[in-house]
Order: sequence, then C-alpha cells, then structure tokens
Amino acid sequence: MKVLITGATGLVGNAIVAQCKKQSISVHYLTTSKEKIETTENYKGFYWNPAKQEIDKSCFEGVDAIINLAGSPISKRWTKSYKQNILNSRLQSLQLLKTAIVDENIDIKQLISASAIGIYPDSKINYYEEGASSISLGFLGEVAESWEKAADEFSDLGMVVTKIRIGLVMDSKEGALPQMAKPIRFGVGAAFGSGLQWQSWIHKRDLAGIFLHVLEHELEGVFNGVAPNPVTNLELTKAIAKTLDKPLWLPNIPKLAMKLVLGEMHVLLFESQRVCSKKIIDTGFVHRFVNLKPALDDLLQ
Repeated sequence: MKVLITGATGLVGNAIVAQCKKQSISVHYLTTSKEKIETTENYKGFYWNPAKQEIDKSCFEGVDAIINLAGSPISKRWTKSYKQNILNSRLQSLQLLKTAIVDENIDIKQLISASAIGIYPDSKINYYEEGASSISLGFLGEVAESWEKAADEFSDLGMVVTKIRIGLVMDSKEGALPQMAKPIRFGVGAAFGSGLQWQSWIHKRDLAGIFLHVLEHELEGVFNGVAPNPVTNLELTKAIAKTLDKPLWLPNIPKLAMKLVLGEMHVLLFESQRVCSKKIIDTGFVHRFVNLKPALDDLLQ
C-alpha cells in the first residue's frame, strides 16, 4: 500500500510516518519547503504550494489513499489576518488536491482528513459523540466545520471520506505538553481559570494508530481522535506535576490575565470539550494509553 500524506513533517505526521514504516506502507509526502524534500526507501517527498495552487502531480503515482493533515498551526496569535490564514491553509490544501485528482483523472480509494474537537461547543456538562448536532459558534468551530465540508466534497469523486476530530495531542517535544510542563518544572505551574474545563487528550502514537486503523479497514465517516478518559485542566496540571515530582503552590491563573496576554487565542486554554472515543473503539481499535498517568510516564520520564 502507498499513501500520500500532507503535513507529514509535523507532530502528528511524523508519528503516522513512523508507524507506516513499521507496517511497510510506502509514503509519498507533500511539503511547501523544498529543503525538506528527500527520497529514501518507501519515503519520497514532493513540492506543493496550496496558496498558489501549485503541486507536483507525480506525487499521486501509485497512491491508494491520502492522509490530509495540512494547515497552519493554531498556536500563533490570532490576528485578523492570521485567522484567515488558518482557515485558508486548510481549504486551499484540499481544493488543490481535489483539482489535481480531477484534472489527472486519478483513482484514489480514500481521503482521511484531520479535523478538530473544537467543532464541539464549549461545555463542562456535555459528553460529545460524533453524532452531536450542535456546532461551536466560535472561530475553532467555524474552521473545523469548513474543513470537514471541504473534505466531504471528495465523496463526489467516489472516494471513501473519513474525518478524524483530533483532541489535545500528547508529545514529549512538540505541542501543548512541553509548554504546560515547562513552568511546572520551574515550580511556577498552575491550572487555568476554574481548572474544571475538560481536556480530551490522546498520546501521539495512539492518534497515529487511529489514522492507520481507519486506513486499513477503509472506515468512513467521523471519528473522535481522543483517549477514552478525558480529564479536567486541574487534573492534567496536577498529574504533570506529580510525574515531574514538582509542587503546585500558585493560585489558578485567571482567564482575564491570559486574555490580556494571548488575545482571542486564550480560548485554547479555557474552552471545554469532553469527547467520547467509543465509536472508534467499537471498530476494534485498542488504545495503548487509556489513562493519563501511563501516557505522562511514557512522555515525561
């Protein structure tokens, strides 16, 4: 089997590529940086520029499925122009892929596209399954909804379309966990706001495993990419401190303070989505890291 991966050099992409190599799945990947193009056994890079709608169409050669992770990171300050960039980068990537597939009359079986649990409304009470009818009215909800609609258009090409709504991805070097662990290591860590907002997390290897499980079984539709046991922000903060054997003595950080520092992006720290993983489990997927403590032990010790 051969897959084409966009965003292959990012946190999630790297984890998926690593598992592809273990399972002898050949990888073609698209990158906007010509310096990142390399060719090794079962791993070959190709240049593209979604903003200019440019792509090396030889990237599709022999490809059975596409794993789409492309999009500008949401962890940079949300100016008006950067918010537009966040949205455009996701929609332009999918539009370029679709246009190229149609123009070249390429036969590809499946599109597996990233999405985000930010599509669900902020709530400390609700427990969200994939069939939830309400959509967040905030910026992240708008992005995720538009992203999924763009992915759904690939079904017009006879492709199986799957969307993975990704939660808080746990990694030792990239993403949110190192940023949360850093102040705790120096003894100045604290929970955010009430600390009662839900954090639906997942270990990066389990998330990569979900993508490949969906690929192997040609599963269609929407699946939540989260671990079975979400925790509150306070529980997560305490668990990181315990894993690092560091004290927590500061009061919780007020929401207003973080809004002044981060602007609109502060919602990443304070919005609450308690998300269910039952649907992917019912297909036979088994999480390696079901609970938070073993995941933190694996990543931080």
